[in-house]
Amino acid sequence: MRAVLMAGGAGTRLRPLTCDLPKPLMPVLNRPIAEHTLAWLRGHGLTELIMTLHYLPDAVQSYFQDGREFGVQVSYAVEELRPLGTAGCVRQVASLLPETFVVVSGDVITDVNLQAAISFHRERGAKLTVILTQVPDPAEFGVVITDGEGRVVRLLEKPTPGEVFSDRVNMGAYIVEPEVLGYLSPDQPADFAQDLLPQLLARGEPVYGFVSGGYWCDVGNLERYRQVQWDALTGRVRLAESYRQVQSGVWMGEQVRLDPSVVWEPPVLIGHYCRIGAGVRLGAGTVIGDYVTVGAQADLKRPVILNGVVVGEESHLRACVVGRGSRLGRRVQILEGAVLGHLCSVGEEAQVQSGCRIWPGKYIEPGATVSTNLIWGTGARRHLFGARGVSGLANVDITPELAIRLGAAFGSCLPPGAQVQVSRDQRKVSRMISRSIISGLMSVGVQVQNLEANAIPISRLVAPVLGVDGGVHVRLDPDQAGHVLIEFLDHQGINIPPSLEKKIEATLVREEFRRAALADIGDMTVPGRVVDLYCGAFQQQLQVEAIRQSRAKVVVDYAYGVSGAVLPELLVGYGCDPLVLNASLRQTPLSSEEKESLLQQLGRVVEAVRAHLGVQVSANGERLVLVDETGTAMQGSVLTAVVMELILAGQPRGTVAVPVTTSSLVEQVARYHEGRVIRTKANATALMRAGQEQPRLLCAGSGELGFIFPQLHPGFDAMFTTAKILELLTVQERSLAQIRTDLPTVAWKHQPIHCPWRLKGAWMRHLVETHPPNLLDLTDGVRLFPQGYDPDHWVLFLPDATEPILHLVVNGLTREWVNDWGSEYRQRLQNFIEQQEV
Repeated sequence: MRAVLMAGGAGTRLRPLTCDLPKPLMPVLNRPIAEHTLAWLRGHGLTELIMTLHYLPDAVQSYFQDGREFGVQVSYAVEELRPLGTAGCVRQVASLLPETFVVVSGDVITDVNLQAAISFHRERGAKLTVILTQVPDPAEFGVVITDGEGRVVRLLEKPTPGEVFSDRVNMGAYIVEPEVLGYLSPDQPADFAQDLLPQLLARGEPVYGFVSGGYWCDVGNLERYRQVQWDALTGRVRLAESYRQVQSGVWMGEQVRLDPSVVWEPPVLIGHYCRIGAGVRLGAGTVIGDYVTVGAQADLKRPVILNGVVVGEESHLRACVVGRGSRLGRRVQILEGAVLGHLCSVGEEAQVQSGCRIWPGKYIEPGATVSTNLIWGTGARRHLFGARGVSGLANVDITPELAIRLGAAFGSCLPPGAQVQVSRDQRKVSRMISRSIISGLMSVGVQVQNLEANAIPISRLVAPVLGVDGGVHVRLDPDQAGHVLIEFLDHQGINIPPSLEKKIEATLVREEFRRAALADIGDMTVPGRVVDLYCGAFQQQLQVEAIRQSRAKVVVDYAYGVSGAVLPELLVGYGCDPLVLNASLRQTPLSSEEKESLLQQLGRVVEAVRAHLGVQVSANGERLVLVDETGTAMQGSVLTAVVMELILAGQPRGTVAVPVTTSSLVEQVARYHEGRVIRTKANATALMRAGQEQPRLLCAGSGELGFIFPQLHPGFDAMFTTAKILELLTVQERSLAQIRTDLPTVAWKHQPIHCPWRLKGAWMRHLVETHPPNLLDLTDGVRLFPQGYDPDHWVLFLPDATEPILHLVVNGLTREWVNDWGSEYRQRLQNFIEQQEV
């Protein structure tokens, strides 16, 4: 007698474990489910098997091959185009089944007496016999009623609770006479329970049900997958043993290195070639695969750990599943019901909360807490907030679901009834995310002022005018292609402080959202004249008559990212002649090559029309690149110096602020005008705060981030910067090209260097301890002056917030000095890393 083993299912309910592994190869006590099924069939005398395959068929064929190693003979039938169902897949191999045969599922663990079922089938003269079992909750299975002789009189597949009329269910195993396959159409999908059995009953064919008395478990979901491991360890089901039993309830493989201090509570299974460290506790129900390493003092209570996993020291695993080849750092916690897919990496002291599923290959940063399923994206970060807000891949990391929860978390950190403004750029993805945030805010009783699509400088300016308690702005991230950036603002329009970021993140992780009663759900209004408020304040901060006298010709390039073309309209009102380029909207961000191409185009146009200047506006109205009348683009440190030169020339002895990373070109400009330079942390929020904390600050910013004029509003504003430059050029009777060519020379170099996370702080401490305090600046990172204090010669190490990288910035008056000291400190860092890793 032959048997057909149906092994084509994708096992979607077992994901993430089946994302790259077919369900029949899922291990139970470290052996594939289908291998246990083969052993069961062989034990009942069935040694000729046909496996029907569809999902990842090569993996199954590669494992079982011709079956000789497992004491059987195996052939295969692959459903190439589509799955044909439980009966359809058998129909396609009908020519190989000339006599009575058995059909079983490849995802079932059982020890049913199959020979007794075959004898029952033959005694009754049945055309098809369904093997039945009794379960406490039959709603997920096919319910069957038989008469006194065992003949099936009624069946119902997956009944509703009100339709359950028996606790006997179809266990997915059949004994079949070959002629019944004639009721099925070739190459058409068909199911035993839904298609073939109803036909046979309707035609009065003898269909019987054999009630088994043994163990049966359909390993159809993750809960049953964990349960079947426990049942096998505790003897509820008899499975062939692969390991020697070293004591009652403890099985162990070959060449296991077990520290004498390991404590276990049976039943426990430890696979081949495992290493279990000192002080490890193995609770009852623990299953450890082959080639697994468990670090000292780890505490394992009923986890299922697949092959090749490394568990870090002092980690705690609780009734979870850890996929093949995963790496868990020190003091990791994986809680009840959590499942890690294959080849995941979990950093030190990270936690995966109960019930979370992590898809294969994900990286969870040290200290991160994962509270939701991690399916898309590359992994979970330790901190939700980055340098400027929450950023992630559009519709992958930043999804509508996350946005709703973010809105609810932000609103829960504000008083009930608080007012929050929400704005965005014009992209479709930003509209989608902002609407989700609005829903989350309203759900916790927050009133929403929806500014809709607006440049972020406008949003920052109107925040105090509208009297809101906070704000949210959504846009494409200007620094990461394909990412969405969500920024949270305070009542002044400044990015919120880190303390509030942490509070929002903690609320999100713990899901401690405030739920408003029906009458207290927030409302949404759309305030009018928002742009008019901005334009009025804009004009008050300018010498408009000076700009009118210039009658300047200005080329404005929006680089396909326009979000409210306010600047050209303002310039027309001031008597200028603006020429606008690329003002249509593109939904996807430009590549660096496309940006450079547009910048070259802008230079050619400026030169051709003999414009006074050109400006490329980006980052939703925050950043700009200037092009002088010769068509030469000014960016980075040159742009910073040109802007600060114009401002300080207009107001000598004034104060400006720049990030700590900015070149000393700014100090040289300031010295000429007897001005003062304040250096801040290298992030946008620090520059915004400086504008509020320094009452006489003229300007803050840099060519990379944009420029802030605190008298107008606390944020970066490319539109106002352009108008201010026009005013200053007219008043001072200068040109951009003249200012650019008169700048002094400074050498500046930036280089990112890889440094392990755990050594970042150690290296920074080493720098502090090995350099005199008077030659150190700890504003952000460690800036040191290796040849005595000199603002024109310094080396800066700045740790990256999201990557295992240190940013090395070197500034000097000559290229030779920069190269020599850059090489010197790079080598010092490499030597330090090598010494620490020995």
